[in-house]
Amino acid sequence: MDLVGLGLLVIFVGFILVFVGAIYEALKSSKGEQRPEGRSEYGGVIFIGPVPIIFGTKKVAKWMIVVAAVITAILVSLFIIQFI
Repeated sequence: MDLVGLGLLVIFVGFILVFVGAIYEALKSSKGEQRPEGRSEYGGVIFIGPVPIIFGTKKVAKWMIVVAAVITAILVSLFIIQFI
């Protein structure tokens, strides 16, 4: 599998995960299950070149730092592999 195919596969899996997550949250809220404090937690990582921008609540932002580190390690290793 070439890198273009791998990239398209990752994008497709991302869309599927977002879609499944939205359905899960909709079903959960229709059953009346909510967090005790009534608030949602959110977070995300945006890469601008090699620099990750992390946002979200404090609890979720900690996990986003881990996600950003993993993604950065994967990207750096893919970059180095092409020169070997």
